[in-house]
Amino acid sequence: MAGSERDDRAWVRGAQRGSAADLEALFRHHWPRAYRAAYLVVHDAAAAEDIAQEAFLAAVRALDRFDRGRPFGPWLHRIVVNRAIDWSRARALRREAGDAALDSVAAERPPDNPHARSLAAALAELSPEHRAVIVLRHLLEYTPGEIAELTGLPRGTVNSRLRRGLDHLAARLGEDVH
Repeated sequence: MAGSERDDRAWVRGAQRGSAADLEALFRHHWPRAYRAAYLVVHDAAAAEDIAQEAFLAAVRALDRFDRGRPFGPWLHRIVVNRAIDWSRARALRREAGDAALDSVAAERPPDNPHARSLAAALAELSPEHRAVIVLRHLLEYTPGEIAELTGLPRGTVNSRLRRGLDHLAARLGEDVH
């Protein structure tokens, strides 16, 4: 068992017993990837921070039901990604309804690398569901089987979303992204 996974299990056990130090250790260890996952799905720093915090709080509230035999990170990422998808859907609905407040929000500073800007723009065009599987697979490095387990989707659906998302990115970027 890897040291990080061993630490996770010890922190989860401690947090389940009420240890604030173990809960803080879980948060510090998992916060960067949780935030990154949320940000890559929603492309909004403030929303990503809120989503990651809310997901972590939801995980803490459900910690007594968490199976300590399983890794904490994928369980947390499932909560994060599901909340990010929900937020993205709600945002799309608000835009359709003409929410002018969203249009007035300042855009994030784009990356200096023109390729990164192109990729970020192409990712933003994907549906939240396609963007989530691309982020989980290629940026957080989960396998399609792990993504299926994380999202509760059949593996065929995960593979289909990956393929469609990558095809869209390839068409948008004009290069091979497979």
